[in-house]
Amino acid sequence: MEIWRLVIVAISFSSLLSPAIFADNVSIAPAAAPPDDVCAEKRCSPDGPAVRFPFLLRGKQPEECGYNNPGYNLYCDNGNHTLLEFPPSSMKFVVKSINYKTQMIQVQFAEGCQLKYLRNLDLSSTPFQFSAPDYMIDRYTLFNCSLANGDSWSSDDGYDFRCLDTPGYKARATPSDTEIRFLSVELCTKTYDTNLVSGELFRMRDSLNLAWSLSACKKCEVREGGICRWKNGTNNKFDCFGGKNLDPGVSKKLLISGPIVGCFFLILATSALYNVYKTKKIDRENQKRIRTFLEDYAAMKPTRYSYADIKRITNDFKDKLGEGGYGNVFKGKISNEIFVAVKLLHNSTGNGEEFINEVGTMGTIHHVNVVRLVGFCADGFKRALVYEFLPNGSLDKFIFPEGQEHHNLGMEKLQNIAFGIAPGIEYLHQGCEQRILHFDIKPHNILLDNNFNPKISDFGLAKLCEKGRSAVSMTAARGTMGYIAPEVFSRHFGNVSYKSDIYSFGMLLLEMVGRRKNIDANVQNER
Repeated sequence: MEIWRLVIVAISFSSLLSPAIFADNVSIAPAAAPPDDVCAEKRCSPDGPAVRFPFLLRGKQPEECGYNNPGYNLYCDNGNHTLLEFPPSSMKFVVKSINYKTQMIQVQFAEGCQLKYLRNLDLSSTPFQFSAPDYMIDRYTLFNCSLANGDSWSSDDGYDFRCLDTPGYKARATPSDTEIRFLSVELCTKTYDTNLVSGELFRMRDSLNLAWSLSACKKCEVREGGICRWKNGTNNKFDCFGGKNLDPGVSKKLLISGPIVGCFFLILATSALYNVYKTKKIDRENQKRIRTFLEDYAAMKPTRYSYADIKRITNDFKDKLGEGGYGNVFKGKISNEIFVAVKLLHNSTGNGEEFINEVGTMGTIHHVNVVRLVGFCADGFKRALVYEFLPNGSLDKFIFPEGQEHHNLGMEKLQNIAFGIAPGIEYLHQGCEQRILHFDIKPHNILLDNNFNPKISDFGLAKLCEKGRSAVSMTAARGTMGYIAPEVFSRHFGNVSYKSDIYSFGMLLLEMVGRRKNIDANVQNER
């Protein structure tokens, strides 16, 4: 805004010397308005969610205000809660929030512990679907396990539900097609199998995110900033009320005449502030990119933390684990039982590419050999990523142990680590909806848990591509010297593809076997 204020001052200065002539003819079509107020948004209580198209709040809005599907019908109970009822089972949910831009509704089971009703949860007759990706939709089997001889089920094999526990017994659930490795059959009894449900039911516990899809309305709400409703006199055509509807014939003419001195002053002032203006404009655009991305991502799994939360989790950044090219890593604690690693990003004033890559990529995948993203922080220019904490650190500390306290790993352990990294890479390339190319496979980015199981980390350089594509377009080389495939930094060696990660994995294996760095200038090539 500073530059435009200066422009106005300069124009005013020039107008003192010679009258300026302005011609300004603007024709703007008035924004469309709803035909009446009967379909205006309604609420069951002042702090309840706003209800409008495609939903209908029965008793407060006429039927023509909602979409012609019973699943969109809401009503108020005696406690002024907003309720959603699923036909034909009449399963009731309390509506906590409705996001019309992302087309996401957050609900709770109306009758207490929602896990009691998993057997009857079926979305096939509703307009909704689970917001989670397809790979997280599964059938689950519930067990009732005795605690007589202790808890024999590993947390890696399923989920426990305290609201279903009974004296002496613990309720557990696991995907129906998963092999239960640590479950004692004598101590557990199968309760029932669920329909296809989202894994987020077991993680969020107290709420569930459901999505609906009306593409025309999403365009109206997001791009036009309007409100989607039925077109006047119809119940099968949408209209966008209150959106940006400018007449295409808008014309605006601006004619300025002034003395040479005034023009010179204007040009000089504009040039002097150009860099400041450009920098602030880029910052605003980058912040807008981050905000847009976070709005689209609002209903996904990782938790969004404030910067104050990050400081609390890390105890004001007291326990530093290490640092990398993109930021420092600190140990933190979410609860007495859950420890995390928090990466505080250095380049928070950049264009946000690394941040979006990490959250957008890791937030949608779940694999035993890929580090789990617990949450993130995007508080203005302060950005951080919160991962699961892996106590044994990175692989490079064990295969290059010079001057460190770590001991060399035996060949059998290294072989097991290699056998763990491979399916992780295979999952990134073949197991996701879009192929994920990591572009930075190296010992520093392989983290080890208590049992030395490997997990791939650091997706700041990752790139998404369609599975059917044989090549990936890149504007610049990415990766770490010694692990970069030749075609990544020189197109003379061929096209860049998922094979670039395979090359990096091969270089990693050579380092694990030879226990020396590929980029060590003192190492001589041997045949």
